[in-house]
Amino acid sequence: MRSVFVTALVFSFSLALIPVVQAKEVSSLPDSVLQAAQLYRQSQSGFMLPTRLVIPSMHIDTSIESSGLAPTGAVAVPAGPANVTWFNKGVRPGQIGTAIIVGHYGWKDNIQAAFNNLHTIQVGDKIYVQDAISGVSVFVVTKTRLYSAKANVPDVFTSSSGAHLNLITCAGVWDALAQSYTQRLVVFAERAS
Repeated sequence: MRSVFVTALVFSFSLALIPVVQAKEVSSLPDSVLQAAQLYRQSQSGFMLPTRLVIPSMHIDTSIESSGLAPTGAVAVPAGPANVTWFNKGVRPGQIGTAIIVGHYGWKDNIQAAFNNLHTIQVGDKIYVQDAISGVSVFVVTKTRLYSAKANVPDVFTSSSGAHLNLITCAGVWDALAQSYTQRLVVFAERAS
């Protein structure tokens, strides 16, 4: 399976870990209670987990999975070609900092992948990220950049101020030996005011 692979990145995040409940016997609580408590805590922080990515100019409307790092140390990618993945070790889309969403490009057997046409996105295009309670954060594309698959690109994960969203996918040509594409495409966007 082809996947996005971001190598040799040095970054740090300060995450506010929000406990779902503070009870000694959590296992005795029904799942519905735990889920409701989690949604309440997240809504109180002002940012819910992202669930849907919509880019009207690209005809992209897809579900967002949540994942951290793969066993290789790379940012994990979606399980299949149609969805995208939010990097849950960073900020949520809409929070101050840089949120990361990755998706596949060039899936095997000519199956359409979520970011197959991401290279055609234009500066000024809008990106919408919906959360679990139907809140929507709107971002505007500010630039796109191509990087070598082996490049050290910490700027992809950091921002000087404001709320940013970076979309990452593969680009370039398929390297059969490495089982990966030779480049990475990054779309940089900032939250619309």
